[in-house]
Amino acid sequence: MISASAVKCIGGALVGRLHPRDDAERQAAVDAGYDVDRILTHDDLVRGEDVFFSATGVTDGDVLQGVRYEGQRGASTESLVMRSRSGTVRRIASRHDRTKLRALTGYAGG
Repeated sequence: MISASAVKCIGGALVGRLHPRDDAERQAAVDAGYDVDRILTHDDLVRGEDVFFSATGVTDGDVLQGVRYEGQRGASTESLVMRSRSGTVRRIASRHDRTKLRALTGYAGG
C-alpha cells in the first residue's frame, strides 16, 4: 500500500496480485475472503483520491539522502512529500538542532 500511495501521487500505475508462499498461506487468504488470482491495481490498494505520501531518508538511497550528522550539535535530513489530489511533489531539506531535541525529549544519549 505504501508503494501504491506513492505511485498514485505521481500519476503512475501499479498492478500485482497476492502471491501465497505455500498452500497453507493460500488457504488462509481464501478463508479470509481474498481472491488470490485477481489482478490488483493501485486503486484497489488505495481507494481514496486525496492520498498523501511522505518519506524521510534514514540511510542513503536512490531517491533520498540519509541522515547527515554535523557533530554533536546538528543533523540534516531529506524528505519527500507528495499529494495525489493536487499532484504536488515536495523535497524538503531539514536541519535539526540535536541539542534542542535532546532537551525537549529528555534523551541524554548520543
